[in-house]
Amino acid sequence: MATLDRLTGLDASFLHLERDTAHMHVAGCAVFEGAAPAYEELLEHIYSRLHLVPRYRQRLAFVPLNQGRPVWVDDPHFQLRYHVRHTALPRPRGEEQLKRLAGRVFSQQLDRSRPLWELWLVEALAGDRFALLSKTHHALVDGVSGVDIATVLFDSSPDPMPVAPPDHEWASRPLPSDAQLLAGALLERAIVPAEIVRGVRAALRGPLGVANRARAGLAGVRAMASAGLQAAPPSPFNVRIGPHRRFTWVNASLGEFKAIKNKFGVTVNDVVLAVVAGALGRYMRLHGHETEGLELRAMVPVSVRADIERGALGNRVAAMWAPLPVGLTNPVERLVTVSQAMDTIKDSGQAVGAQVLTRLSGFAPPTIMAQAARLQARQRLFNVVVTNVPGPQHPLYMLGRELEMMLPMVPLAENTALGIAILSYNGQLNFGLVADFDALPDVERLAQELRASIRETLDAAQASNGHRSGDRRRSRPQRAVRAAE
Repeated sequence: MATLDRLTGLDASFLHLERDTAHMHVAGCAVFEGAAPAYEELLEHIYSRLHLVPRYRQRLAFVPLNQGRPVWVDDPHFQLRYHVRHTALPRPRGEEQLKRLAGRVFSQQLDRSRPLWELWLVEALAGDRFALLSKTHHALVDGVSGVDIATVLFDSSPDPMPVAPPDHEWASRPLPSDAQLLAGALLERAIVPAEIVRGVRAALRGPLGVANRARAGLAGVRAMASAGLQAAPPSPFNVRIGPHRRFTWVNASLGEFKAIKNKFGVTVNDVVLAVVAGALGRYMRLHGHETEGLELRAMVPVSVRADIERGALGNRVAAMWAPLPVGLTNPVERLVTVSQAMDTIKDSGQAVGAQVLTRLSGFAPPTIMAQAARLQARQRLFNVVVTNVPGPQHPLYMLGRELEMMLPMVPLAENTALGIAILSYNGQLNFGLVADFDALPDVERLAQELRASIRETLDAAQASNGHRSGDRRRSRPQRAVRAAE
């Protein structure tokens, strides 16, 4: 019982957040060049590498009477064909048809009685291409480790890399009984006081002294609480949502974003947030919403995964609240405002505080965690999720076919009708936009405004002579702002 692989508090929170209308799976659309492999060939390829990700053969087992967090157990009825689906696009088989299919697939909740993932092979994409649609529950994987796990199926050259076979044929371990699950949870609860002390120490571990770590952790918790308790303003993106989704994307150049970054001495993430703010402002004004002086709030997940943890399953993320000045129409002023605000947020220790709270959440009783997740879902603490995940910067291949682009999807929380995920790959910076089907029927127009926001920011950077230097929090490129007006 002591060896049961129990979900962390953060992993379990994604189960508590899930509703019939809010599905907590991360997803993606990968487009490949060339003809699609045969279904049996893909199954064989996945099976040959499945031992590298044993969690994908496991399902959840729930503790009776909700007396502990669920545990991962082997699925004795695991069937690869159930998880790997096969379909094709209708004519004209273009990206519009692929987006519609992705929206339908991403709208379907994963079955908790089975391993929490699906993969869809999509044939007949115009231009001699095919696609893979992937879905994995957020309780199983976060965005950063998701990229690492996805590459298990990929190779760095057209010739498939040989993978060492497992030491022995896989066989499921016996399922624990309800009595064993309950006993294990109660035993763990009995040692919680000691584990809390260990958790606090681990949360504050680092190169600083013990006193400095404690002060930094407490200051971070205060900053996180102060930011999180402020309600986000009303917006058309915060309405009651249904179970259906629309999905679209915008392809951009990572090199262009780096050129903007270098021009003004900011970060790529600052540029991402600024162009998203520009697009949301454009979209809101197009629909008659007043934006002057308005600042929306983005929830920005931050990876706290150490390099040695890359490829490990489970969630290693914290969160920061980032401003989106949708009322600023000058692209440089918008970028400077975002960058200065992010400097302040980083100095406040929000990410440190979020990491401390995330680790300590593992010791909260499941009933408290469930109530906290429901409360969080009902409150408007943020207007939109914007997550930026770095991907591999070299070509990838699957069964000899080159991966053309990777398009990510972030799940929608309750009362949040829009999510924006960004993934870099091989010189690209691809934005995946997921929206509630009814609340944002014209999400394609939002994608157009995002392209326009990227273009105007790049044009302003190319026309500007100003840049940020020295103390970034006090320096401001006034000449650049005037040039962009």
